[in-house]
Amino acid sequence: MKFRINPKLFEGVDLVVKMELPGVDPKMVDVRVENNVVTIRGERRFDQKVDQENYQRLERSYGTFARSFTLPATIDSDNIRAEYRDGILSLTLPKSEKAKPKRIQIAATAA
Repeated sequence: MKFRINPKLFEGVDLVVKMELPGVDPKMVDVRVENNVVTIRGERRFDQKVDQENYQRLERSYGTFARSFTLPATIDSDNIRAEYRDGILSLTLPKSEKAKPKRIQIAATAA
């Protein structure tokens, strides 16, 4: 069985990807970057301690999940950070220095 994760992407100084993964053990999540593609894979396991026949309703998805994103050329893939807190996986994808806006100084000459 598979379940779908719905990422949220924010762009500011860095690109940030957040995914809600409640009940997922962070040890069961794998984040990789290869050929300018970031892939998040994992699994939410069903708690076998409770007999399924005793459930009145079970609306939580279990199983494996995977999402991949092609990174823009402006991302510094060597410095991607991942953090898992309170069931939310956050990836911070920093922009390379070349991609950040720079102010150009105007040289004025006397006429």
